[in-house]
Amino acid sequence: MYLKNQKAFTMLELVFVIVIIGILSAVAIPKFSATRDSATFTKSASTLAAVRSSIAMERQKRILHGIFGGITDLDADPVAGRMFTTFNNPPAPNAIPAAQRTVLQYPVRGGNGDGQWNKAGLVYTAFFKIGGCSFTLGGSRLSLTAGVGGMSTAKCQEIFEN
Repeated sequence: MYLKNQKAFTMLELVFVIVIIGILSAVAIPKFSATRDSATFTKSASTLAAVRSSIAMERQKRILHGIFGGITDLDADPVAGRMFTTFNNPPAPNAIPAAQRTVLQYPVRGGNGDGQWNKAGLVYTAFFKIGGCSFTLGGSRLSLTAGVGGMSTAKCQEIFEN
């Protein structure tokens, strides 16, 4: 039997490898995209849960100090691009230093991009590629108001209320 010294791959072998890589990438890329969207929804849902928990804690702390007025605002710092920085300050003589009114230890990034939050008055909106979900602060609670853009209210409930 005659053995030939082969120093390179044949064209058929190279085409076969390219086809396999193409098939794998056609399956994997949509999966990675769906995973990223899911992670963005989860991040926004956990931010909302942390903010709601912080509101409840602040409300209880104020009651213990004899301050019975509700939480009326979660300040944002648009210059620094941060959301949920501090709670509103109760009126004197019950004023609380800003360092003790922190909503989140690490405020989230503000804006209108994917996975970012925005504030307009007392309405806080979480934005995604396909739209957003709005929440209104009232009665010391953040409550789901509506879907924004291409996002339905039902989809917002599915993401944030589970």
